[in-house]
This record gives sequence, structure tokens and C-alpha cells, in this order.
Amino acid sequence: MTLYPKMIMDALATVTYAGTKKNLVDSQMVADQPAIDSNHNKVTVVLEFPRDTDPFLKSTVKAAEAAIKYHCGKDVEVEIVTEFKSKPRPEVGQMLPDVKNIIAVSSGKGGVGKSTVSANLAIALARLGYKVGLLDCDIFGPSMPKMFHVEDARPYAVEVDGRQLIEPIEAYGIKMLSIGFFVSPDTATLWRGGMATNALKQLIADADWGDLDYFILDTPPGTSDIHLTLLQTLSITGSVIVSTPQQVALADARKGIDMYRNEKVNVPILGLVENMAWFTPAELPENRYYIFGKEGCKQLAAEMNVPLLAQIPLVQSICESGDSGEPAACNSDTATGLAFINLAQAVVTVVNRRNAELPKTKIVGVK
Repeated sequence: MTLYPKMIMDALATVTYAGTKKNLVDSQMVADQPAIDSNHNKVTVVLEFPRDTDPFLKSTVKAAEAAIKYHCGKDVEVEIVTEFKSKPRPEVGQMLPDVKNIIAVSSGKGGVGKSTVSANLAIALARLGYKVGLLDCDIFGPSMPKMFHVEDARPYAVEVDGRQLIEPIEAYGIKMLSIGFFVSPDTATLWRGGMATNALKQLIADADWGDLDYFILDTPPGTSDIHLTLLQTLSITGSVIVSTPQQVALADARKGIDMYRNEKVNVPILGLVENMAWFTPAELPENRYYIFGKEGCKQLAAEMNVPLLAQIPLVQSICESGDSGEPAACNSDTATGLAFINLAQAVVTVVNRRNAELPKTKIVGVK
């Protein structure tokens, strides 16, 4: 049988691509004119897919090969070459090349105000003039969309250097992403660990973070798959540990410190933040009530030989500002706003010292 390009195109027009629900020709996936050798017994077709991780790639290639053999003869040799519109994701170690410092904000347990500290630290750094990104790493309990009053925001894709990337949401001078932008806020995220970590990798590697001085990671409580994924994906400059002065919280904070200090991890502890350090009623501004204990984090910092970066008081306005989508650091004229500005300045100081004295953190090997 004599083969012609139109025969090949007609055969490919019978194959539906699941990604568009259209055939390969109408989907404009046939990149070049089908090549036919001089003996008319071999056909080479170039198919262009959106990305190298396309879930329909293998099934589509098999269907295209079968269609050509069915319409042009079972003895025809078929070669399908695949190309991709989007360049592949950068390898581990090459992600976020324009990000200078990556700070993991962690806590051993939930409820100590870690996300509040992360949000306000990011805003305070931006107010100091730095370019800042914030990633909500809590896949199962994202809180940043609510704290920044951008629950209805929906990130869109942009093309950067041949790749389709997620454009972070911008608020209060920082770039931010959260899984909360992509799932219903009223529905539980029932994902296995692998799905959660893959989603996290996408938010890191498939987003247009650009040039940043500080990239803040708001990590989930405890030590989990999410933390291991971060350590295996990014070279983390250092960790900031958040705790209340309460002994139960401090016990878990020790576990968080131990995770980063593990010999296989070796991420420097930049310092501790004592949140809810004391309560001062509005009507008694000179009084301090140590509801959760007094200076527990200060004592832990001395014990662990790390700096105490800040003591943040328990103030009703911090909670209210987070719920209303205007974190306390937005207003540096208040005592709480000034406390977070001071925290940001302390973080800048310890990061500069860490970078001057220590080598870059090595990414944890995958096992």
C-alpha cells in the first residue's frame, strides 16, 4: 500500500485525546507533517502534549499507533515521537533559583499560633522593604486565604520560559499560595500522603515565585510527610520554632528542634518565638498575666543555645485582625504590630549571621 500524509492524518483524526475531548488533529497535537520513509513501510508522527507529566500520554500514544495500523495496514512500522509545550519541572536542587533565603516556621504542636506568626513575619519583612513569598504548607488545614481575606481568589496560569506556572496571589506586598485556593473551604481534604506531598511540590516548583529575598514556609504541626518533602525538595536556610510558654507545648517544641538538628537534616535553628507570652487587658495596659506560664520559651532557648527572637503577647486584636484578613503587622503603630516588626528585624539579623558563618544547607537525600 502506498502511504500518504493525509491517510495518516485521517487515522489520527479518529483518536480522541481525553484532555480536550477532541481528536488529535482538532486538538492541534500533531506537531509536524507525518514522515513516511521511501519504502512506504514506516511512519513517524510527532505528537505534542501539554506537559511531560500528562496522565493521558501513554494511552494516547498507544491509541494513535493502533489507529495508523488499522487504517494503513498492520505491517506498517509506526514511530510516535512525543514533545511537550511546557518544559519539564526543574530537578531537585535547581528549584527556586532566584530565592535567597528559605525560612521554615514550625511548631511541635497545633494551636500555638504558628500560622499567625508566619503571616505577620512575612508582612513585617515586606514592610521592611524585602521581597517576600509565603507558602501555606498545611495541605489538610490551610489558613492563609482566610488570614489574608482572599478566600475567593483563584490563581491562574502564566507562561514563563516555556513553562505553564501558577501565578501566586499578591496581598500586603507578598506573594502567597495555599492549597486553600484550589479546594472547597467547607470540604475535608481526604488525601493520602502521596497526594498531599505531590500537591505541595506543585505549589513550590510549578509556581512563578520569581526573585525573593525571603520565602516563608508555614509548615503544619508536628513532624510528618510534609516536612520530609520540604527537606527533600528545598535547601532550607533555617527554621523558626514557635511555641507558647506552656510546658506541654515546649515538650513538642523540643521534638521540632530535634527534627531539624537531626544529623541527616542539619537545618540551623534560627531561633524561638514565644507566642502568647502574657496577657494584658486593654483596660490595664501596665499589667501582665502569664496565663500559660512565664518565660518558658526563654528558658528553652537558653537550654538549646539558640536565640529567643521575640515574645508576642496574647492580645485580642491579634486574633481579630487574623480573622478579619488584616494581620497585626499591617499596622506598625500598635504594640503588637511593632512586636512583629521587631521579630522580622531579628530574623534578618540571624539569617545574615547564619549565611556568613555556615555553608548552604544540603537537601536531604530521598530514601
